[in-house]
Amino acid sequence: MQNVYLVEALRTPIGSFGGALKDVGAVQLATTVVKEVWQRSSLSAECIDEVVLGNVLKSGLKGNPARQAAIHSGIPVSVPAITIDKQCASGLRAITLAYHQILAGDSNVVIAGGTESMSNVPHLVMNARWGQKLGDLRTVDALFHDGLHCAIEGYHMGITAENLVERYLISREEQDIFALESQQKAIKAKEQGKFEEEIIPVAIKSKHGATLFTEDENIKNTNLEKLLTLKPAFKENGTVTAGNASSLNDGAAAVIVASEQAVKEYNLKPLAKIRSVASSAVSPSIMGIGPVPATQKALTRANLTIQDIELAELNEAFAAQVLAVNKELGLPEEIINVNGGAIALGHPIGCSGARILVTLVHELRRQKKQIGLASLCVGGGQGVSIIIEAV
Repeated sequence: MQNVYLVEALRTPIGSFGGALKDVGAVQLATTVVKEVWQRSSLSAECIDEVVLGNVLKSGLKGNPARQAAIHSGIPVSVPAITIDKQCASGLRAITLAYHQILAGDSNVVIAGGTESMSNVPHLVMNARWGQKLGDLRTVDALFHDGLHCAIEGYHMGITAENLVERYLISREEQDIFALESQQKAIKAKEQGKFEEEIIPVAIKSKHGATLFTEDENIKNTNLEKLLTLKPAFKENGTVTAGNASSLNDGAAAVIVASEQAVKEYNLKPLAKIRSVASSAVSPSIMGIGPVPATQKALTRANLTIQDIELAELNEAFAAQVLAVNKELGLPEEIINVNGGAIALGHPIGCSGARILVTLVHELRRQKKQIGLASLCVGGGQGVSIIIEAV
């Protein structure tokens, strides 16, 4: 089996809900990052076999955002593109699909990643197409309807986190301390310029001209006292709050996935090698535990143990969810989300899987570590994991 490599790994800054990127759509965000990873690779257009992007909240985006982004990036119309939806893992699943295409011999070079503009998700008028004979027309928020509610259990994803709280006996204080540490690590990483090599600016156009958005705006300088005062967000007498859960955000991220043959033939400079990927499924009611079986499967496929993992990016959908996952995995706390996670940086759901991988690639190289894990839980009760080796 040939080796498969990550050659470029970039992301946009992450915008707050209704913040700096509120007038920049998901396609434009994707176009920005797809174009940049392609240009930095110096690959000629005919070398690209496909563009694969994750995106969850597609209402109003028109058909196949990946295809739109590819063409707007200047990639020839002869290059196919596909958009996939695997909830919060969409961006990472796009990358693992690229990996599988290359292993199967169907592709040599694939641009893959994810994009989401949660600020631009519309409201929907239900039952309008065939007429509402009596009563009021009902509108629903597509953000909640298609993204934040479990289609199977019929309740908000936050309740699945509360279910893990009960199962794993996780306290409110544990969650708030975890959330605070995420914010503190992100502040420190930003101050030290750690995100600069992975972030590309986004041009924001207005009637006054264009400005460049260059850094994550979601990070908050908070403290434990403030976090402890927040009310439960999803359940009376619950412990999951707006402060210890991820937020609503905008952003995009992408990588170039290349075969060993392509790396040699096109003189590419790989950043990391993909050791293994895996998907799993669990009960939708405890969807947040999905990374556990996915990671265990990925470790087996890579012939590794959890002790071999030197850095880990576990997507912070909820503090309780990451805490529950690590009660099962047993990773050292000091190697998890060393630059903060989605609670601090934000969680643009279709982008996040690619974002955590981009961050992991750069941090492995910065610390001169080798083996890294990126993993996410998935609404509906799933998990996706990838193990990489820095080169």
